[in-house]
Amino acid sequence: AAASAAPAAPGGEGCPVACAGEEVVTEAEGLRLHLSNQTKTGYKGVSRRSLSIAHGEPERFLFLAHRKVGPRGTARSVCLGSFDTAVEAAVAYAKA
Repeated sequence: AAASAAPAAPGGEGCPVACAGEEVVTEAEGLRLHLSNQTKTGYKGVSRRSLSIAHGEPERFLFLAHRKVGPRGTARSVCLGSFDTAVEAAVAYAKA
């Protein structure tokens, strides 16, 4: 899938997504992704969980896509799935 890179990662220098070896992109699979400088992943509706269990192993992550549904004030978060990359999770959020 083609992806367009953002000029700078949300959050600026030291952004955790860049540290995880993944560049923040603005488009993927023909969709415009929802960027956020409020999240560690750089994408709205995408969070990450550490998968590293052994000390000394390189840090690995699982990315979760979630979207709020329902009226404002009573909306609940619905998990859209877990993904190997933040971009895959951001695409799921953009499709929802």
